[in-house]
Amino acid sequence: MTSKGDHRTWTGKQAGLIGIVILMLAGFCFGQPAVSLSPKDGPPTTILRVSGSGFTPYAQIDIYFDTQDQALAVADAAGAFSQVAIQAPKSAVSGSHWVTAAERSGRIVKQEVFEVQVNWTEFHTKDMRRENPYENVLNVDNVGSLQMLWGYQTGGAVDSSPAVVDGVVYIGSGDHTLYALDAGTGALLRMGGLGSTGDSPFAVANGMAYFGSGDSNVYALKAHTGKRLWTYHTGGRVWSPPTVANGVVYVDSLDSNVYALNASTGALQWKYTTTPGQYVNTSPAVTNGVVYVGGGDGYVYALQASTGDLLWKDFFGGGGYMYSSPAVANGVVYVGSDNHSVYALNARTGVQLWRYATGDDADSSPAVANGVVYIGSHDGNLYALDASTGAELWSYRTGGFVACSPAVANGVVYVGSYDGNVYVLNASTGTLLWSYQTGNSYSSPAVVNGVVYIGSDDGHVYAFGLPKELAPQPPKRPDPKTLRPDFNLKVSVSQTIAIRAGTD
Repeated sequence: MTSKGDHRTWTGKQAGLIGIVILMLAGFCFGQPAVSLSPKDGPPTTILRVSGSGFTPYAQIDIYFDTQDQALAVADAAGAFSQVAIQAPKSAVSGSHWVTAAERSGRIVKQEVFEVQVNWTEFHTKDMRRENPYENVLNVDNVGSLQMLWGYQTGGAVDSSPAVVDGVVYIGSGDHTLYALDAGTGALLRMGGLGSTGDSPFAVANGMAYFGSGDSNVYALKAHTGKRLWTYHTGGRVWSPPTVANGVVYVDSLDSNVYALNASTGALQWKYTTTPGQYVNTSPAVTNGVVYVGGGDGYVYALQASTGDLLWKDFFGGGGYMYSSPAVANGVVYVGSDNHSVYALNARTGVQLWRYATGDDADSSPAVANGVVYIGSHDGNLYALDASTGAELWSYRTGGFVACSPAVANGVVYVGSYDGNVYVLNASTGTLLWSYQTGNSYSSPAVVNGVVYIGSDDGHVYAFGLPKELAPQPPKRPDPKTLRPDFNLKVSVSQTIAIRAGTD
């Protein structure tokens, strides 16, 4: 039997417990909502995962990219959801876009920014074929309206090709200096010494910038500060652009060797010696665990990327020194040679598939897109060849030799010539769409985020883009009140799996 005092004490405890429960539920329902994205930036078509917390328990939540409702999530008992997949549309232009998580009740809404951005990380770009498949601003219809957005004067000729990463242009100059420029304005962000030459293009990966130098070294810098992280000394000048893949820097040297270096430390993983006394001066193409490189001895080499073991080599002969860096697409290696030829080789065996004769040296590195190989020659022509057969589709004659390597994006091909002009051509027909006189261009263009970047021997780095009134802009931050849910959406697959797992 309990006393009256005991009853009052128990009633007070009950009231306290009820109060705590109410506060906990209030925390679940009305806590600060949060949304996270992974990744937080990327090119159009990026798949991003959206997670959230602080929503109403068991609420249905629509996930929007800008104003497009792409996925339906269901919060768990704690008001959270996790790893719901949506996609940045192919049409999303560079800049800030908004991901909105909105309860269908309209009770809680949270928005986060996703940056649409394309990077040109190295000479080849990561696909090993000098093509930007994400370009959605410049096209055959509007590229004729290009204008110079800015030009930056360095202290020497700019034969280096630009890398453009996270809104920064990295490029070397003949004044032995690395320049990091704001991609939008051309403003100098930082600069630093390069050794004895600034001709080697950069590769930028994981916050580090890599380049070779005429002082026989390979350098790694902190991309955001220019601080030197490591140096590796080879036995000869390093003029070829490095390639970074799977934590390894692949680069060759005029000492006849191909090197594989740990990207974080610079430690040698392996080196392969081609014909002693013959230069190696092409950018390695790395794909599917194989390194492809052309040598001054007239061979194309295929090396195991992990060990450096020789898989095959193919000899072209006939004075076929190679400045042309191989491109690899759909199981075929494409490369030019100083024996006035362009070759296509089976990437697995090295067997020659076809040969096309140019009118002079083919030092330009090929670009490959949509079944077409684009390559320049010292005969002054840019050639478009059928990638399967080598048949000429069209050629465009400039006023000087074409040693720079073309870039292809969204049906347009860009190339510089030693007649002092940059040319922009219809990739299907070879029709001239636009040209601009800079200086002689050995630098190869990069085309990203609606802008063309290229260096010139007049000492400038140039950026060309559409006038502001013609350049598309990302949409403004959407007002959640204007968003309309898609009632045909099913709960996302990951959410369905989670719900089922929770009931088993």
